[in-house]
Amino acid sequence: YICISSTFIKCDMVTNSARLEYQFHVFLLNCSMLLRTFYFLLQSLNTETNGCDLLPALDGDAKTMNFLQEVVDIMLAYIVESFDRSTKVIDFHYPNELLQRNNWELSDEPETLDDILISCRATLKYAIKTAHPRYFNQLSTGLDMVGLAADWLTSTANTNMFTYEVAPVFVLLEYVTLKKMREIIGWQEGRGDGIFSPGGAISNMYAMLLARYKMFPEVKEKGMSSAPRLVAFTSEHSHFSIKKGAAALGIGTESVICIKADERGKMIPSDLERRIIEAKQKGYVPFFVSATAGTTVYGAFDPLMAIADICKKHDIWMHVDGAWGGSLLMSRKHRWKLNGVERANSMTWNPHKMMAVPLQCSALLVREEGLMQSCNQMQACYLFQQDKQYDLSYDTGDKALQCGRHVDIFKLWLMWRAKGTIGFEAQIDKCLELSEYLYNKIKDREGYEMVFDGKPQHTNVCFWYLPPGVRYLEDKVEKMKRLHKVAPVIKARMMEYGTTMVSYQPQGDKVNFFRMVISNPAATFEDIDFLIEEIERLGQDL
Repeated sequence: YICISSTFIKCDMVTNSARLEYQFHVFLLNCSMLLRTFYFLLQSLNTETNGCDLLPALDGDAKTMNFLQEVVDIMLAYIVESFDRSTKVIDFHYPNELLQRNNWELSDEPETLDDILISCRATLKYAIKTAHPRYFNQLSTGLDMVGLAADWLTSTANTNMFTYEVAPVFVLLEYVTLKKMREIIGWQEGRGDGIFSPGGAISNMYAMLLARYKMFPEVKEKGMSSAPRLVAFTSEHSHFSIKKGAAALGIGTESVICIKADERGKMIPSDLERRIIEAKQKGYVPFFVSATAGTTVYGAFDPLMAIADICKKHDIWMHVDGAWGGSLLMSRKHRWKLNGVERANSMTWNPHKMMAVPLQCSALLVREEGLMQSCNQMQACYLFQQDKQYDLSYDTGDKALQCGRHVDIFKLWLMWRAKGTIGFEAQIDKCLELSEYLYNKIKDREGYEMVFDGKPQHTNVCFWYLPPGVRYLEDKVEKMKRLHKVAPVIKARMMEYGTTMVSYQPQGDKVNFFRMVISNPAATFEDIDFLIEEIERLGQDL
């Protein structure tokens, strides 16, 4: 039925004179495919099959086609359900319950393909529907159909990004896309370097590694004992990956100096310069400043221009962690928030967040060409032979810390082709419009209190919900004590009902508050209204 219907749809694109002939040929082809599929299905029903019977097994093509079609049907049903607002965001069960509900144990003997399909359904049944329009829990949400198709194709190709010889198209797409991203940053003619890494934390660590190598290249061979005491600087609201990178590189978390932020979460430049001078007076060597474009909790943008002036004055590598906020460079309306980014030495940019590219997709962009190669190369002769027949600069593996590297680029590149820059811009602008709508609805609404004054810079809207039982308490200590428990209880109820998900956390001396973030292209104004009503419904008895 589907095949024959599609024939008539396709005929609309053919001239009238060729319509009947085209329809007849396609009809015969579809009938042949249907009969062949039906035959394969009958054959597969004759015997119980397992994974060993699929390709590359002899005569495994029929069983493989049937199995993969079943898997596709499961995935398509899940996708449709994910966008249905009447379905749950999560079918929540506690770990011990979930362990008991299905047999998750591994066995010595192969399971049948029917059992494998049951496992596929069970896995998706209990998975979080991150594409659901009412899932707001993480910075990366949503599901793009072109990005999904690219992910399927990438897995089908199943190759590695380390050399042009095994990933010719993907290596070229990475080259083209990174150049385009550098142009958008504002680096002249898109010059520089970059790489896609397993996430923003690794991209930030790459930047720190490059900054150290630039100042003390001998550390690569001789280790940290050949360098003086190095210190890095970042905002007190920055991502934890800056300290984690310092720990991994042997610099030490105590060598990361946290700079004060203002009430909106922005780094204070005067405190940065004061701490740099103070470090120098102690005999330390400042080598790295990480400014944040879109902090994780408040969504704040550090003043990049002022930070760039300080870094230039003291000859320090300037990195911009734009994992969350970097995508605003795609928006003519909002890119001013990153003014000064073009002066940075490096930048982290995660398209898997605001651009809704399927996980994972994180880029490190570097202004100086060739630095990554000299910093990281080991010249393994079994991979990076010097007498290949093509331009060896396209063998990108030696500038990465990894050897095996997943193909992350195709999702972003194909989505960019499908949407264009203006499509991403519209998507990003819509998310920021929704966050402003939420802010305007709750800033003066009874029972709500904003964590900081003023409209958020990004889609992060941070607020407390004060239930009736807390709202009118006069004892401030008791009020804060009880308010601290409100968000966790409401969040737990959200998950148990499965209606929506939104994150919460404390920050400094502030008790638990909701941090609503919007990056899901499927979200609408009605979903924002639903969230407000749901918070009030779930918290009315507290």
